[in-house]
Amino acid sequence: MPHLAVRNIAKSYDGNPAVRDISFAVAQGRVLALCGENGAGKSTLMKTLSGATLPDAGDILLEGKSAAIRTPADAMDLGIRIVYQELSLLPHISVAENILLGRLPTRGLSFVVDWPKANGIAAGVLSDLGFPDIDPTALAGSLSVARQQIVEIAKALATEPQILILDEPTAVLSAAETDKLFDKVRKLAAAGTTVLYISHRLEEIYAIADEIVVLKDGRSVLSGEASQLDQATLIQAMVGRSLSAVFPVRRGAAGHPILQVENLSLAGHFRDVSFDVRAGEIVGMFGLVGSGRTEIAKAIFGARPADHGTVRLGGKSEKFATPAEAVRGRVAMVTEDRKGDGLALDASVIDNAGLASFSRYAPSGIINGEKRRTLVDEKIRELSIKLADPSQPVRQLSGGNQQKVVLAKWLLVEDIQLFIFDEPTRGVDIATKVEIYQMIRDLADGGMAVLMISSEMPEVLGMADRLLVVRDGSIVAELQPTDFQPETVFAHAAGLDAAQATMGRPN
Repeated sequence: MPHLAVRNIAKSYDGNPAVRDISFAVAQGRVLALCGENGAGKSTLMKTLSGATLPDAGDILLEGKSAAIRTPADAMDLGIRIVYQELSLLPHISVAENILLGRLPTRGLSFVVDWPKANGIAAGVLSDLGFPDIDPTALAGSLSVARQQIVEIAKALATEPQILILDEPTAVLSAAETDKLFDKVRKLAAAGTTVLYISHRLEEIYAIADEIVVLKDGRSVLSGEASQLDQATLIQAMVGRSLSAVFPVRRGAAGHPILQVENLSLAGHFRDVSFDVRAGEIVGMFGLVGSGRTEIAKAIFGARPADHGTVRLGGKSEKFATPAEAVRGRVAMVTEDRKGDGLALDASVIDNAGLASFSRYAPSGIINGEKRRTLVDEKIRELSIKLADPSQPVRQLSGGNQQKVVLAKWLLVEDIQLFIFDEPTRGVDIATKVEIYQMIRDLADGGMAVLMISSEMPEVLGMADRLLVVRDGSIVAELQPTDFQPETVFAHAAGLDAAQATMGRPN
């Protein structure tokens, strides 16, 4: 008998179906991966399982019995815990308080919190998850985004869930942190916990899942054992068409240098960094989390100016003190944190898309609303941004469409000579990734210089014309396509020899 069964679940918002007819079943102790494009219905389905929203139709069964899940409290009483993609920690209270929220231990019959016990429980959960170094007394908001995500997961595990739902849990985690999470998931499954795992990263799906269900347009369209479903089959089921090549073909030869970086240094982050990017070329930059790759890009863009060194653009020496100066110098940058750095979430799509191209529709300082709307509408069509109306808050869009708005913002800036992409496809589905890859290649084919940072090995190897590997704040290797073997790249990034990398690199 299945531990969890979902039968014909349907949910609409304002007459628009989000989930039409989803059914699947999973046995106790199994890891079921849910795949699908943004908008396929994954998040809505998870909200019905967690009690955050009520389905319009269908049934949820636990061990063969209908489960009335009307509120999050109902789901918790049934042993269901969910880790949402968006962080929900309270930043101004401690890690322990977040993990044990609503369940803080007290002393005897009093209402006085037993803080030593609370901190001890939280420390035990974190240690069991593989992170004994996270201080349970620290304010949650003082932690890095990755460590906050670990605390979110620890919060779900603190009550020993019967069913654990993980929605894009590794989007901000390093490879080492992901490995620790996967080890814990495997232990939980072996002990009888049923896990629902959502990710856009197919390599993760194959690393952790026992079985896979593919959703498309609010329906379950494919299911089976992970070992029996290859990547090509999954992609075709998700996007509804065959993708003969995920990465676009490289064209032509690189031209003259656009960006020249010489001995660039920023204390505590990187030192003596030198490289160039030529017109018509995509230079990839790969490194493990904390290697300094993002800081290098920010220094070039003026977001975190370097202490010393030289940056030349088109042969002219530049030292941008702010991103605004970099934009005036014809440099664009898509940051890795689109919600924190790239978008004003409560502002409209129009406002966000027009943020960097003010001079095009307000040359005298007065906004020409009609011209701005025309420019933005053109990019919405060009990038196939799915939305109800350009005036709606960008917060309401899916992650993939939010990323496209960030791209639209920079594509509306005229005469860009250098485009920096930092994790350009983080948190987006495979179909959107393919569109973004083609757009980046088109920019390079049009003569632009492109610097592309990615922590996804297949992505950076598939897109780069030349690859820079960063470790401990230094460029330790420059590789040509003939040397684009994953083991070689990882060896340079981790400071290993190729044999060690083959044995130890993450799956």
